[in-house]
Amino acid sequence: MNDLTKGKPLKLIFWFTIPLLIGNIFQQFYSLSDTLIVGQTLGVKALAAVGSTGSVQFLIIGFAQGLTAGLSILTAQHYGAKDYKGVRRSFAISIVVSLIVGIILTIISLIFVDHILLIMQTPTDIINDARIFLQIMLGGMLAPIAFNLLSNIIRALGDSRTPLWFLIISSLINIGLELLFILGFHWGIAGAGWATILAQLIASLMCVVYIVVKVPILHIGRRHFKLKMAEVKAHLRVGLPMAFQMSIIAIGTIVLQAALNSLGTNSVAATTAAQKIDQLATQPLMSFGVTMATFAAQNYGAHQYERIITGVKQTMWLSGSFSVAAGIIEIIWGKQLVGLFVGHQDVAVLNLSQTYFNIIGSTYILLSMLFIMRNTLQGLGRSAVPTIAGAAELFMRVFAALILVRLLAYPGACMSEPLAWLGSCAVLLPAYIGAVRGLRQQAHDERRRPKNVQPALETVAKDEI
Repeated sequence: MNDLTKGKPLKLIFWFTIPLLIGNIFQQFYSLSDTLIVGQTLGVKALAAVGSTGSVQFLIIGFAQGLTAGLSILTAQHYGAKDYKGVRRSFAISIVVSLIVGIILTIISLIFVDHILLIMQTPTDIINDARIFLQIMLGGMLAPIAFNLLSNIIRALGDSRTPLWFLIISSLINIGLELLFILGFHWGIAGAGWATILAQLIASLMCVVYIVVKVPILHIGRRHFKLKMAEVKAHLRVGLPMAFQMSIIAIGTIVLQAALNSLGTNSVAATTAAQKIDQLATQPLMSFGVTMATFAAQNYGAHQYERIITGVKQTMWLSGSFSVAAGIIEIIWGKQLVGLFVGHQDVAVLNLSQTYFNIIGSTYILLSMLFIMRNTLQGLGRSAVPTIAGAAELFMRVFAALILVRLLAYPGACMSEPLAWLGSCAVLLPAYIGAVRGLRQQAHDERRRPKNVQPALETVAKDEI
């Protein structure tokens, strides 16, 4: 475990972020290989069937993943306060809440799976395969929920390396199982779905074994599951807004995709290829943001309020500098990189991709600020504002889809992302400034408070070990 309340903030933040970044990049390469396996072994229709369900999975499973990320914030705060009894109770509450929400989402989504596919206007020639794949993914969603919960809890204690290894192992298992189920057992598209669910289940079991063997602070018993409503509500106040935030963003993505489809094949192809580069370029920005949630939560629990402000400032400079560099690289060499996906002969697609990079790459600094402010506020337990910011993102994407695409065509679609980031930052910035003022006031009050409060917390912590 790694205590983020001691040592130089930037150094701790940097080394905590590196495993997250590697994991995120590895996940992107895994996604590419996963797409390649389905496309090469089952054909284009099977690939389209899998792809057509992506936004639906993001909407439903993303809700649960946002919930687990929010629940772990309280765990990190208790850990920073050296309140190990609170860590165990928070872990138990998170398990119960995640299990209940997961079961409810599974039942509801399976009942309405056909309606979902019809609403998404899934083509008739792939709807059967899409239904099979989506039923497996939604029916087995407790597996990814479990892995996300356990990995988030482990990260809340300052360990970002172990979940990385489990992610890498599960990704390799997923690829192996896909080849076995599709080529060996001839299960078709169902094999791709079962491979993903089983790989996530194995990853969850690895997390459980690791906790049992290496993390005594997370050893829980029956007494920890005697839930108090006040504690449950405290977790829901942080977890539910983050869950709704993920769903809101997913809805905006679905609306924009529909508008993009109306522009024709070249626009879709250019965006699809350019987004592969974009996703890799923004992984560091996202990783720094995730780190700030744990850093802020631990230090808030430890009453290290000025330290939070210092860490955020330093990380903003680091992440902002990278965002500028990444944008410049995309603007200069983006077209050549897209050529690796679509070839260099399709000039129309390459020119559209250059438009994408010119608009997106020049505004990465907004995304950098968004990730850090949003995750810092979440780490402080202020999840309502990031949810409102998510609604602002949704509004801006819908505006771009309904208005700008009609007025400006493809550039209007590209502008949706920067507009969404700008709308979110417009909500987050005043809230973040207010939070900084509050932290400084709390730091002032803490200096005037009697010195015997924190040792009492440490005594409780030692008794609970």
